[in-house]
Amino acid sequence: MNLSAGTKFGPYEIESPLGEGGMGEVYRARDVRLDRTVAIKVLVSHLSSSLELKQRMDREARAISALNHPHICQLYDIGSQDGTDYLVMEFLQGETLAERLRKGPLPLLEVLKIAIAIADALTVAHRQGIVHRDLKPGNIMLTRAGAKLMDFGLAKATSPTLGISGSSAPLLSGARTRSEASPLTTAGAIIGTIQYMAPEQLEGKDADSRSDLFALGAILYEMVTGTRPFGGRSQISVASAILEKEPDPITTSHPLTPPVFEQVVATCLAKNPDDRFQSAHDLKLQLKWISEGNTFVAKPSEQRRTQRESILMAVACTLVLLIIASVIWWRTSRPTKQTAYFSAPLPFSARDLAVSPNGHTVAVVGRDSERKNLLWIYEPGAPQAKAIPNTEGANFPFWSPDGKSLGFFADGRLKRLDLSGGPVQTLCEAPTGRGGAWNKDGVIVFTPSGQLGFGLYRIAASGGSPTQITFPDREHAEDSHRWPVFLPDGNHFLYLAMDLSGRKVLSSIFVGALNSNEKHFITQARANAAYAPPGYLLFYRDQTLFAQRFDAKKLELSGEPTPVLTEIEYLPRIQRAVFASSESAVLVAQRSSGETGASQLLWFDRKGQQVGVATKPGIYGNISLSPNGKFVAADAMDSATTNTDLWTYDLERENAKRLTFDPAIDSTPLWSPDSTRLVFTSDRAQKFNLYVKNADGSQEEQLIPQEGPDRYPLDWSRDGKYVIYQRGSDLWGVTFPELTATLFLKAASAPNGARFSPDSKWVAYASNESGRWEIYVTSFPAAHGKWQVSNAGGEQPKWRSDGKELFYLAPDGKIMATPVTIGANFDAGSPVALFQANPREMVATSERFAYDVSMDGQRFLINTQLKSALTPMSVVMDWAAGLNK
Repeated sequence: MNLSAGTKFGPYEIESPLGEGGMGEVYRARDVRLDRTVAIKVLVSHLSSSLELKQRMDREARAISALNHPHICQLYDIGSQDGTDYLVMEFLQGETLAERLRKGPLPLLEVLKIAIAIADALTVAHRQGIVHRDLKPGNIMLTRAGAKLMDFGLAKATSPTLGISGSSAPLLSGARTRSEASPLTTAGAIIGTIQYMAPEQLEGKDADSRSDLFALGAILYEMVTGTRPFGGRSQISVASAILEKEPDPITTSHPLTPPVFEQVVATCLAKNPDDRFQSAHDLKLQLKWISEGNTFVAKPSEQRRTQRESILMAVACTLVLLIIASVIWWRTSRPTKQTAYFSAPLPFSARDLAVSPNGHTVAVVGRDSERKNLLWIYEPGAPQAKAIPNTEGANFPFWSPDGKSLGFFADGRLKRLDLSGGPVQTLCEAPTGRGGAWNKDGVIVFTPSGQLGFGLYRIAASGGSPTQITFPDREHAEDSHRWPVFLPDGNHFLYLAMDLSGRKVLSSIFVGALNSNEKHFITQARANAAYAPPGYLLFYRDQTLFAQRFDAKKLELSGEPTPVLTEIEYLPRIQRAVFASSESAVLVAQRSSGETGASQLLWFDRKGQQVGVATKPGIYGNISLSPNGKFVAADAMDSATTNTDLWTYDLERENAKRLTFDPAIDSTPLWSPDSTRLVFTSDRAQKFNLYVKNADGSQEEQLIPQEGPDRYPLDWSRDGKYVIYQRGSDLWGVTFPELTATLFLKAASAPNGARFSPDSKWVAYASNESGRWEIYVTSFPAAHGKWQVSNAGGEQPKWRSDGKELFYLAPDGKIMATPVTIGANFDAGSPVALFQANPREMVATSERFAYDVSMDGQRFLINTQLKSALTPMSVVMDWAAGLNK
């Protein structure tokens, strides 16, 4: 019908269209008498002759007029004008639940709030003798006032006085359902929407109030998981699944969903109506019970226990409680505690970990079968760990003080995960986060970046703008503050003050405070520290974890350090030891499997077959092939001194040459187009600056002067005129030989891995502006336009020398190739996976390039992670009991 603005239906003036469904169009309109905004549903013109659809609209009007409830859309009026029938309803601002679900699953608390509102609305409708029969996300509107139930067009009355009865006989076809994103009711063909219909409806039986509860159960499942419980490519296949199959358990995809909630959903989705909740009111009570923090729910059959059974159960529970109390008394009354050691049988070595305050759960960073870093939940003593979905790229987790939530870093952001369910929340930008801590007042202290000069910041656990609270003292060899841990008062916190710039001053543990600028030196250490009740400082030195008495009020150490565990996994580039402790004397640590981060530069063809070896094993960071194909440059760390320098390797004569000798970090080498010079970054001047040096070592490094934050080179254009580099969160270019720097791209979020096209007219770069790293292309020297090349995540772009292919690294470590066309315009085809690589995981801020490609695009040089023996985590219970023995 497409009514234009200004069209009038009685006192109602059309303003704009809102949407359409199977039987009508909905418009925003103005009630000129009462000066209020309303919604008008108009029966579309080509269906206005249908007696059945007119009766359907009449049913909706009768159904809504019989109801008055804050969670049901109100009916204001009904009318007909010039042969057009219409309903006038409450205008609702917000989005439908279907629209919200397109963004992903909802947090459990939000799910419960919506479900309680709809269950309450159904309670009123069912008591009025009205069965909705078409409950689905598209008929639930989310507004500021709460969820609202809409569209009673298929409603059925169980009370004959309402006069809105309707057939329930289904008519199914084998055609593909109309839309997987938003299933629609097929007017005149089926009473309801297949994906949410109860089995009895599909079998042609009468629908009753329990049929609506089945639909609500399907909606609950979808809100938590983001997927429907019953799927299929046609109406018949969906109906078959509803009749014959059980949905996958919610905990399969969302393992942290409380069992009590899953039991409620399973009860709603029971095939037999008698096995479901028998009223919406009962379901509402169970949902409210869960929302109030309870962890047990009884099945409907259990709710009907006799009084005698309830008394017996109470007696049994009392006996169990007495037994538990006796065990607790026995354990706590022992004269001494004993330290217990055991290993955690995980299928990976932990890259990082955190123990919950009560010691019952360990959050672990590890790789899944697709080689993606994920957060895992492990309960000490359990046979295995459970992966947490949607935590790809996670690092450095930390717990909330109540043990119900986790903070962590991923995709250049600080994130939060509530273990009760719901999507991961982004709190703020954190390009290369270096640890966080969460206090009882809802304050998070964290380090957003591993770059030089970054101190600690604070932010509310609910998100907001971070505020810097500590500032590294550069005069006293402090380059970075990181790895914070709160002390018991929730105001003071431990942190590591690091030396990164080669002055070889041993890093130190300090105590800072939220409410003042106080700073207390505690001890020297090479990595993060932790506080452990009743009063110990745990810290790392020389592959050993030590414990020393520590007064958290006086902020003083006493006594001598005592070794607790040896051979602890240590990441020297970021000064992180992989261990954590809890308030309940549980200590967990990843044991070392040898030289941490060892890798080797290996050649592979396009099929992933190894075809050569370029270097001996070592600890390599960034690698870069010379344009003439004769050399590779890399930054390498000496494991004994932890010094990082540049080396070049002659691929023809198989010899190596050290190029830099400064004690600072020299990193990220890139070749000039003629293969005679290298540009690199070094923090020898207490920040990362750009330097140029002849590749044969015949000239001292030349500083490229510029004010501002750290700089990291990303590519040297083929014409030799530009070097593109990252400065802060932006991309800059410096000209040669003038050495004039200009801003190239002010990015929405910190980009990395930018590369020039062979004709120097385009730049490919990685950015996490969409919430994960993706590959984009823009023009150069002026950034006009933007094209996304990757479609499922990507980093480290690299062009083939003829400009016909663009390579990048997928999140799971696959080398991807995309056909591209460059010239006056840019165009890209679909990415194709070439092979599964095993690149060394990059952890340091200066690390950018884990692979390079030969000029013809036929061979790939991969900084390949060397396999090491799988070593288990060590779990120590009551670890402090044996310190003085």
